[in-house]
Amino acid sequence: MTTLICNCNRTMPLDPKALGQALDEQLTLHTTLCRRDAPAFQKACRSPDDLVVACTQEIRLFNELSTQTEAAVDLEVRPIRFVNIRETGGWGREASKATPKLAALLAVARMPEAEPVPTVTYRSEGRLLIIGPLERAEAMASLVNDALDVTLLATGGSGMQGRQYPVLAGELQSLRGWLGAFHVVVRSGNPIDLDLCTRCNACVAVCPEGAIGLDYQVDLSKCRSHRACVKACEAVGAINFQRDAQVREDQFDLVLDLRAAPAFTQHALPQGYVHLPNASDAMAQLRAVTRLRDLVGEFEKPKFFTYKQKICAHGRNQSVGCNACVDVCSASAISSDLKRNQIVVNPNLCVGCGTCTTVCPTGALSYAYPRASEQGVKLRTVLATYGKAGGKEAALLLHSQEAGAALVSDLGRMAQLDPAVGGMPARVIPLPLWHAASTGIDLWLTAFAYGASQVWVLMTGEEAPQYHEALRDQMAVAESIVQALGYSGRHFKVIEVRDARDLPRLDAELGEAPAQGVTKSASYAVQPEKRATLDLALDHLLQDSASRAMRTKEAAIALPAASPFGSLNVDRDACTLCLSCVSACPAGALQDNADRPQLRFIEKNCVQCGLCATTCPESAITLQPRLLLSDERRQPRVLNEAQPYQCIRCSKPFGTLKGIELMLAKLSGHAMFQGEALERLKMCSDCRVVDIYSNPGETRISDL
Repeated sequence: MTTLICNCNRTMPLDPKALGQALDEQLTLHTTLCRRDAPAFQKACRSPDDLVVACTQEIRLFNELSTQTEAAVDLEVRPIRFVNIRETGGWGREASKATPKLAALLAVARMPEAEPVPTVTYRSEGRLLIIGPLERAEAMASLVNDALDVTLLATGGSGMQGRQYPVLAGELQSLRGWLGAFHVVVRSGNPIDLDLCTRCNACVAVCPEGAIGLDYQVDLSKCRSHRACVKACEAVGAINFQRDAQVREDQFDLVLDLRAAPAFTQHALPQGYVHLPNASDAMAQLRAVTRLRDLVGEFEKPKFFTYKQKICAHGRNQSVGCNACVDVCSASAISSDLKRNQIVVNPNLCVGCGTCTTVCPTGALSYAYPRASEQGVKLRTVLATYGKAGGKEAALLLHSQEAGAALVSDLGRMAQLDPAVGGMPARVIPLPLWHAASTGIDLWLTAFAYGASQVWVLMTGEEAPQYHEALRDQMAVAESIVQALGYSGRHFKVIEVRDARDLPRLDAELGEAPAQGVTKSASYAVQPEKRATLDLALDHLLQDSASRAMRTKEAAIALPAASPFGSLNVDRDACTLCLSCVSACPAGALQDNADRPQLRFIEKNCVQCGLCATTCPESAITLQPRLLLSDERRQPRVLNEAQPYQCIRCSKPFGTLKGIELMLAKLSGHAMFQGEALERLKMCSDCRVVDIYSNPGETRISDL
């Protein structure tokens, strides 16, 4: 591994010796690596070793220089890794103290690439549907018709005389799909058939009410049935007021929607769908045209999630328990399938935000790009390197790799130019993610257990509104746990900013005082299963808090409603021990007892999905979000038990006393259960059959 560092024309106080000791590499400090010291970069390009360049300002220049360097390793074989240490720590009021953070950022850049994951493929042949007023639709079509096959869906307006594009007219019934697979249903009930219409304008001229416009459709609210238009169009036959409404279905690869209201209501629109409501926004129009022209061909993206139906708490026996992922998804990519008692995730609609995995209590949905275990290695590497270089009280700032990274860079540049701005504090380590909401309580608590004083998530307004609420709820759970264990201060928070205008507030937020961290850093590895990682994190925090004699005196920690941990309260007076809750529980938290009528519960397994409460016919179960601290959370405990009811004929127990008594009370007034029939309800199934066939007074089919 070769790492190249540069102080950017002496604007950063870099310490190559200290950085090298933290990275176990001898580093050379350059002053202008992109200019005068470029030969050092070219020399590194000829080496087969992995290359890390601590500069993102001149990525394009370095890549071009690499391709022009004789005997340089091909970028496709050995791509160069770039990392920003300038705005993230080299510039700012505390730049001279930022060596541990810069070492941590360089260590992350040196990590191997994430393992490949399955991909999702889109295929587009450039069939574009433009929806909107005819004149504007035709104007947009003229900008892309050389690259795309354009069809228009007119919603009024005035069109050109020449028939340059196929035109659909009518009411858009439905639009669904994604890039390369949009399905459009249009219902047309207008008397004028646009496929037959020659645009001769004869009907427009003769209509006394002016009910026909240059979109060549009849406004039926104005039409008074003179039918002069029919006579004028007799030779062509394009107008027929007796024509039945027609439903037309078509397939398109791309959709440009010019209407005020979009066809899709979700926050994250499907790939290949562009909404452009403002006709006067020239920049938006340019971006839309450029984007559409590029969407022809075959494209791939990672499949961002994995789903394990076996541990999913969404549904059992046609009943819904946990609906967290369906409710939070901003792309409408997740739907319920109660016939199969599971959710269905459409990989073509998924945008990879990962919020579904953040709110999933069981880990049935897990983030795959990168995997949780790979994120765990990154967190451990960052915090271990930071500590090795002498850093203390690290705060992790998790942000998106686009809008979030841009704000972090803006803050660094502002700090360089304005002494009143502190910039990124030396203890705050910014880490880019594909999406800011893609990590959850398992990784936050793990980062805290690894030695982070605080974990913050930067949200920039690009996220769906429900994401902010979901992250705040999950962070409230994490904060409740560490506070109850005796760690003082504020450890987890969401920082919400929109753009550069909020940078002063971001600067103030990052200056928050450190919170109390762990005494001893954890050494466990993040597991592929979310619950396993949570158990490891909680075990470490319980041991660490006990070692500091600050463990809570309470046996359990009360948690917010979003908690994935908790207990159950059973109303013993209402519960009949039917045990329907046991079969509904997806996590094995509820169990029966083969030897006697008992409802047992293992609190460690409970995910608070609510399926047991939904399934219970007596509504005898309520959820209690909490974290039990004692070893009892791993042991089965009895929530309810009852006296067994014994068969009146053979004395074999076959039900509960309470259940049989309730059944007898309900059926005693029924005409079919009088006398001997009622007594048979007190027998086991075998004795009922024997009693029926041995009773001399029983009517048999042979007697009829």
